[in-house]
Amino acid sequence: MAIKRTAGPGRRLAASLLSRGVVGLVTDAGVRDIAALREMGFPVWARAVSARGTVKATPGSVNVPVVCGGQVVRPGDVVVADDDGVMCVPARSAAEVLARSRARIAAEHDRRAALRSGVLGVDMYGLREVLTRLGVEYVDEHPEGAL
Repeated sequence: MAIKRTAGPGRRLAASLLSRGVVGLVTDAGVRDIAALREMGFPVWARAVSARGTVKATPGSVNVPVVCGGQVVRPGDVVVADDDGVMCVPARSAAEVLARSRARIAAEHDRRAALRSGVLGVDMYGLREVLTRLGVEYVDEHPEGAL
């Protein structure tokens, strides 16, 4: 029997998920009611947008591994999503990934502050020697009026 993939959740399912403490949804299917979902403040990452409703002919499964976007997601895994994409962190690695993420965010904050203060990326990342080795002449000053 072939399973036909149709559009996924819309505003009704989002309302139900919100009532259960779900903060967003990642799906390998389509969604509808995009404007309503945005208005509800319910973020969704989906394969498609479709006006078609879902087929409710099968009961589905809970707490089983699934494949979404080619990635296996197991119960307990941490799914992180933002405007740049979606990733899955295996439950066994979540604490370590969180600690490393916090350290990276702090380092990024420091690097942005250094760049805002006038430090050049070529100096911050130690690239002058690399440029010299590649035969690139780095000119620190720009001609008058170039900017």
